[in-house]
Amino acid sequence: MAKAPDTTAPTLFHILPSALPTGLARLAAEAEPAGAGHEIEFKSLETRSILNKSLSKRQLSLAWSINPYRGCEFACRYCYARYTHEFLEPAGATEPSVSNAEHQPQSWATAFERRIFLKQHAAWLLEQDLHKVPHGEEIALGTATDPYQPIERKAGITRSLLEVFARRQGHRIGIITKSNLILRDIDLLTRIAARNTLVLHLTITTTDTDLARLLEPRAPRPDLRFQAVTKLREAGLTAGILCSPLLPGITDNAEALDRMATRAAYARASFFAASPLFLKQCSRPTYLSFVREHFPHLLSRYEQHFRTTDFAPQPYRERMATLVRAACRRHHLPERSTDALLTRDIGRKPPASVHQPSQQRLFA
Repeated sequence: MAKAPDTTAPTLFHILPSALPTGLARLAAEAEPAGAGHEIEFKSLETRSILNKSLSKRQLSLAWSINPYRGCEFACRYCYARYTHEFLEPAGATEPSVSNAEHQPQSWATAFERRIFLKQHAAWLLEQDLHKVPHGEEIALGTATDPYQPIERKAGITRSLLEVFARRQGHRIGIITKSNLILRDIDLLTRIAARNTLVLHLTITTTDTDLARLLEPRAPRPDLRFQAVTKLREAGLTAGILCSPLLPGITDNAEALDRMATRAAYARASFFAASPLFLKQCSRPTYLSFVREHFPHLLSRYEQHFRTTDFAPQPYRERMATLVRAACRRHHLPERSTDALLTRDIGRKPPASVHQPSQQRLFA
């Protein structure tokens, strides 16, 4: 009679590491479905903290950040935060390359806009975490994913965080969004501003609605964002415009910036700022596919420059800063420092005169 197998014997190759996901990847794997819509999957994500200490290659001086969601429905082609979904994948998942990205529709880079994770118990976690923030240090809400993306209408996570801040005082808070949904929360924003420093940033990349639809497929139209700035200002709130990123050969010319500044002045924006494209490796496949389809004459220059760096060259950044200062001066708009996510240096007046370069060339 054959001997029955010993089911208690140790697993073969037990010294090898487990294939089961760990850390954030485990939490993502265990996330419960939270609905779906427009080919987007929503999941509830357990998290240990909602307040994160910020580090940045761009040397921003912000200290703390809050992102109520992982992933963003707006699907901005240039988004630098796509890499964050890498940490939700099991060990061994790799980043797509420029060459094969178009053939990997389920890669973590594209999953960033298709799989949205809703952070659970966010308000309670914020209550527990706020003691970590030293007096005077800034908290930026929406640095990696938009706090007012469409799912916020149903989930209300951002509003729950604002309710916490509305009961506090002495904080320095910046909010960054592309959505006019922020108007829903004017009641809380005014309460927060009464006892804290609060600065609202509406990112508007272009005045061209057709271009905006290509760049930011599911974000609100530019005109709706300009209207939101107007209404926030009418409510007595500090609200300005970030014309970022400036896209080489597309939106980085004096005429485009002047159109933006004209609209910003009409909206009574508290400030106007713009910064050049910051193209991380995780963003290059998506953004270069956009350039290849809609601006093919620029593709080789983009590929050549961003092959080895995430940043525009220093001379180009200096020229862009000169253009922005010129636009602010012409339209009597207060400037912002290049550190545009923070609550400091608001309302700095532009210099009396600014030399404007006559011609802009791509990365020249």
